[in-house]
Amino acid sequence: MNIKVPYRAREWAVKFHNTDKRWIILVCHRRSGKTTASLNHLQRDALKIHNSRFAYVAPTYKQAKNVAWDMIKWYSKIIPGIEYNESELAVKYPNGSKLTLYGADNPDALRGIGLWGVIFDEYGQQPSNIFTEVIRPTLADHKGYAIWIGTPKGKNDFWRVWEKAQTDDAWFKLILKASDSNLISPEELADAKKTQSPEEYEQEWECSFEASIKGAYYAQQLRQAREEGRIGNIPHDEMVKVSTWWDLGIADSTAIGFFQNVGHEWRLIDYYEASGEGLSHYLQVLRDKPYQYDRHYAPHDIQVRELGSGKSRIEMAKSLGIRFEIVPKLNVMDGINAARSRFNTLWIDEQKCERFLNAISLYRKEYNEQMGEFKPRPYHDWTSHAADMIRYWAVTKTKVKTPIVTQPDLDDGMVW
Repeated sequence: MNIKVPYRAREWAVKFHNTDKRWIILVCHRRSGKTTASLNHLQRDALKIHNSRFAYVAPTYKQAKNVAWDMIKWYSKIIPGIEYNESELAVKYPNGSKLTLYGADNPDALRGIGLWGVIFDEYGQQPSNIFTEVIRPTLADHKGYAIWIGTPKGKNDFWRVWEKAQTDDAWFKLILKASDSNLISPEELADAKKTQSPEEYEQEWECSFEASIKGAYYAQQLRQAREEGRIGNIPHDEMVKVSTWWDLGIADSTAIGFFQNVGHEWRLIDYYEASGEGLSHYLQVLRDKPYQYDRHYAPHDIQVRELGSGKSRIEMAKSLGIRFEIVPKLNVMDGINAARSRFNTLWIDEQKCERFLNAISLYRKEYNEQMGEFKPRPYHDWTSHAADMIRYWAVTKTKVKTPIVTQPDLDDGMVW
């Protein structure tokens, strides 16, 4: 049975629909139709392959519903026997196939399923491990494909995917600028130039990865660090002990930064983040690293006693063999200002701290849509954990010193 859905591919999308490449990245200007094209790409394959499963992933579940749910219902409503599950944001096709919308703010909902294809919309605003740890295994059984779509927002993970694609023939890659697409009238673009800053215009309409994110706290500091060569390969010095700073979460993620202090330089040589794990998991992570440790720092709320056990996490950590020192309690904005002022002493390993760099590049002020202005506080999302960790490092009154490893620890290679 032939089904004609109310979708007509724009000229730029025809090559995309015809590609047989497994990995696809579309860097497109606003209002180019990238989400529409990608959803219809999945729908086409869902109708072709019986009992198949496809997924659309937005930064949050709310965004998935607001951006894509009405859209996919519109383009599928003509299909006989189509079914919609509003509570699951799922479209079930008459051949048994299903297309479901997800939010990257709940990645566990995606674990364990088998997928034939997936879209990552605005991937730069999603946790950097969502593909490698969560989605990539779901594609293995059916040799499924992945589509990354978005408009640049600085040099985050979306940029890293784009950079990787440039040197790999296994990828289909496309960049669509408003000046080339002819989809936006010259009059509209001219008006946009009047109302937007040059950086905003270049980012939103000309797909510039160089423009900084509006309201980002560390944009200037990161740009300066890259210009000065302080982000790159920062090797672990085996003769210098490592200190760690923690942002401890319960329902949220726990983030750990691994620092070495050499003279006036602070080297962030490693970073780890996970969620839903107990203290014993993170202590095992420390044991598995090839480091000898000096000190460990945690925020003041580690001293709060839990109702169930009656013990604080600092007591539980001590019983497991790690002694924490408490970071001074400062308000968030004072901590952010401290981190920005100390950033010029920081050297960061780009590979091991990739998730950290992605997070703080997106860490930004909360925006009041109704008032059209920024609020005097950060926007809390997955980027907050890395940002809190570096804030705790910045407010800790450590003396400039270089703790030297004199001999291996005799028990298990750990120095607590």
